Amino acid sequence: MASDLLSPFILENYEVHEWKHACAILKHDFSQEWDDIVEVLENFRLYRSWLTVGGGRKSKVSEAIDSRLYAKGWVEKQFQTQILVDGAKQESPTHQIDCFKNRVALEIEWNNKDPFYDRDLNNFRLLFDLRAVSVGVIITRCDHLQAIFDSLGRGPSFGASTTHMRKLLPRISGGGGGGCPILVFGISNSLYVED
Repeated sequence: MASDLLSPFILENYEVHEWKHACAILKHDFSQEWDDIVEVLENFRLYRSWLTVGGGRKSKVSEAIDSRLYAKGWVEKQFQTQILVDGAKQESPTHQIDCFKNRVALEIEWNNKDPFYDRDLNNFRLLFDLRAVSVGVIITRCDHLQAIFDSLGRGPSFGASTTHMRKLLPRISGGGGGGCPILVFGISNSLYVED
C-alpha cells in the first residue's frame, strides 16, 4: 500500500486498505478530491451522542462526512445508463452514489445491512468499466467499535449483519469491484469522543 501518501493522522486513526493503486491515482490524478477526502477524515470525530440516538434515513456519522464533502463541491449522483442491443434500448440506471466529484465515487457505509457493500462494489465496477468513475472510496467502521456500541447498550443495533470492515474486505478481495481501484477507510475507536 502507498502508506507514504497518507498522513500520519489517517494511518493512526483509520484502518486503511487499498486495491489497484487507488492512493497513487487519487493523489496524482485527482489531487483536489484527494485533499478533500483527507481533510474531511482528519477533522472527523465519532461522538458518543451520535451513537446513542436511533436511526433514520441517514446516520449522524454519514451526515457529518457527506455534508463536509458537499460543502467542497461533491454531490449525490445517479448515472442514467442504458443498454442497446440490435436497436432495442433498455434503461439501466445505476444506484445513487453518496458523494461524487470529478470521476471519484465515495460511499459511506456506517450501519446498513451488509449486502449494501455488494451494491456499492457492483456500482464501482460498472461505472469504472463505462469510464464514468476512476476510483471508488468506501468509508465504513472498524470491527473493534462493537465494544463501544456494546458499552452504550447499542450493540444489537450494530450487529454482525451490518456494514463493518470484516464484511467488506472479502467482497473486495473476491473481485466484487472488478477492475476499479478501491480505497477503504475504517473509522476506529481512537476517533471516539465522549460528549
